Amino acid sequence: MQKVVIEEKFNLFSEHWNPKIVGELNGQQIKLAKLKGEFVWHKHEEEDEMFYVVEGILKMELRDRTIVINKNEFLIVPRGTEHKPVAEDEVWVMLFEPASTLNTGNKENERTKHFLEII
Repeated sequence: MQKVVIEEKFNLFSEHWNPKIVGELNGQQIKLAKLKGEFVWHKHEEEDEMFYVVEGILKMELRDRTIVINKNEFLIVPRGTEHKPVAEDEVWVMLFEPASTLNTGNKENERTKHFLEII
């Protein structure tokens, strides 16, 4: 059992849209990711996702609106909800989601990560 210093973990990587696992509990994974630019429209049929903004401002585009998530705020995207994260400037997020969650959900493309690094 060790404490996790979030800023230290973020300083271990620089790439965008490539989540890293920093913890696991009860079938859930805690992931850190740096985001910049636009992601792809996607949804997760079986999993809810929680996006907690550690640094920056994240815009979560939904089909009917955009939700702005500021530092120290979070958003839970319910399963089956199409969404597209957008980060105009670099954003640091912590994700809480089931271990089965694929980062691109129902879309397979060059950003799909089937195996995540543990840091």
